[in-house]
Amino acid sequence: MPFLVDGKNVLLVDDVLYSGRTVQAALTALQHYGRPKRVELVALVDRRFNRHLPIQPDFAGLRVDALDEAYVKVEWKEREGEDQVLIFANKMDLES
Repeated sequence: MPFLVDGKNVLLVDDVLYSGRTVQAALTALQHYGRPKRVELVALVDRRFNRHLPIQPDFAGLRVDALDEAYVKVEWKEREGEDQVLIFANKMDLES
């Protein structure tokens, strides 16, 4: 990043919040650019179960109660005027 975040409000955006490890990595990397005044998290899809870290979004577009082996895919293309979030029972269903 070509700027510092010292004393600024930062908004992190994650497409699918699952284990929390991506957010943890982003927070760790953010420390190299100063100490923000505030950090908020937006998740397009919040998979509420199986979180490995105590991370919760401040804002979520959709909350999904998907089991561990379920797979969530976010499609950015519109179909019939709507973005889609697809939930599969497992990753094998996604490939077929």
